[in-house]
Amino acid sequence: MSQDRAPIVAEVDAVVVGAGFGGLYMVHRLRKLGMSIQGFDAAGGVGGTWYWNRYPGARCDIPSLFYSYTWSPEVQQAWRWSEKYAAQPEILAYAEFVAEKYDLKRAFAFESKVSSAVWDEVARRWTVTTDRGDRVNARFCIMATGCLSVPRAPDLPGQDSFEGETFHTGRWPHEPVSFEGRRVGVIGTGSSAIQSITEIAKTAGHVFVFQRTPNFSVPARNAPLRDEDYSAFWEQYPAYRQMVLEGTAGIAGGSPFRSLTAEQQRARFEELWNIGGAGYLGALADLLTNPVANDAAADFVREKIREIVKDPEVAEALLPDDHPIGAKRICVDTGYYDTFNRDNVTLVNLRKEPIEAITPAGVRTRDQEYPVEAIVFGTGFDAMTGALLNLDILGRGGFTLAEAWREGPRTYLGLQIAGFPNFFTITGPGSPSVLSNMISSCEQHVDWISDCLGWLQDNGVEVIEADPQAQEDWVEKVNEAADKTLFPRANSWYIGANIPGKPRVFMPYVGGHYRSICNQVAAESYRGFRLSKSRDSATQRAARA
Repeated sequence: MSQDRAPIVAEVDAVVVGAGFGGLYMVHRLRKLGMSIQGFDAAGGVGGTWYWNRYPGARCDIPSLFYSYTWSPEVQQAWRWSEKYAAQPEILAYAEFVAEKYDLKRAFAFESKVSSAVWDEVARRWTVTTDRGDRVNARFCIMATGCLSVPRAPDLPGQDSFEGETFHTGRWPHEPVSFEGRRVGVIGTGSSAIQSITEIAKTAGHVFVFQRTPNFSVPARNAPLRDEDYSAFWEQYPAYRQMVLEGTAGIAGGSPFRSLTAEQQRARFEELWNIGGAGYLGALADLLTNPVANDAAADFVREKIREIVKDPEVAEALLPDDHPIGAKRICVDTGYYDTFNRDNVTLVNLRKEPIEAITPAGVRTRDQEYPVEAIVFGTGFDAMTGALLNLDILGRGGFTLAEAWREGPRTYLGLQIAGFPNFFTITGPGSPSVLSNMISSCEQHVDWISDCLGWLQDNGVEVIEADPQAQEDWVEKVNEAADKTLFPRANSWYIGANIPGKPRVFMPYVGGHYRSICNQVAAESYRGFRLSKSRDSATQRAARA
């Protein structure tokens, strides 16, 4: 643990949990309001998911120039990304650069995991405690805990008996890990596994990829950023910034499927495949709402997989066939399918031979045992709700968040939860969140929360909480928006399908115009929120009367 841990401030205006991109900016904005702050993070430093996710090949799947803060012109001018898609060390360095520039680290106690947050009805304050015995009272509790911050632990028979090394992509060691010449098993083929497999295979003696469900992946076309790339970016930046501010960016793009000929459709797919990146999902305006359009886009990717992978049997096993393209998070890779042409890579199709157990020497399927010296678990995360439900959060009347979310997460705008006053979630369920540029969504939520807190100060309001009916109306709107898309057709982590026993609820909001909805709510004196005036103000009014 850190020896120079800053003293804890026991009485503050706001507690901020999480020192990722949302938490860092939240601290900056709260300071501008003149508020006192105590931040906490279980990590040893800033960066959020980029502090933990250090696995081989870890890289952003949004172009670096867009995966950047827009609130600081100084940072924009001083920082220069080296690649189209920045790798984890560079993204972490960016977070540290911003934290140093704005002196944000001193607001946080690191290596300090929040264990509980309890609302005191009488004091109208939150009591927040940590695993290190800290106890802080705060008027506001702001959760910047991240959407992909709780790794899903593997649960396979015999895994404790394995005599080699085991790793989880979401909790990678900070010391260098070498797989040179070793036999490695990778369990899972989600985004982190796909990124790591290509890197591990370059030096490993042999890699066994244990795949249950193939995922769609498109090439990143990563490359160093040149001066001309930056010039082009700055030319389009005003329009991009306006689009972000207006919230007009959505999941659609291009022209509708039926407005294009077959030749035009194919040309569009080819164009975006060659450009690279998740922008492929913008090939058609109705790609995520029209099954026929989706099938066309998916078939094109399947065709590409067959072209790249030389062994026809392996190629067929790699073809996603159980979900629409984009309904699960599309992966962005650098040579993933090419990796299966290597002599030192073996795909193990778990649909044909499921894993029966981990043994002391390797992985045993129904058909045979694969001897490995190390196992990498790419088994994903308890997304969007895991970090919050891992804490003991008690609202009004001792009602727990776990009880409130027994049938799935319910929020108003993804920002507040009925029954939990002065408690805010950054990019929580019910907001665009993981289906957006996360750093832009973090900024939008922080700006909204900061403006809200400033308004409360100016208007003598002490407590704000989501109205239960407004919350129910919003949940219905979130569900209606999802039902108009193909997202619910996939057993994805968007609906919690990767966590046994987790309620199957589509968690992000995909209805569009989210920012303008939030702005309109604020403009109408925070419609849908219950507001309680400061008791001091009430006493003063009574005295005047």
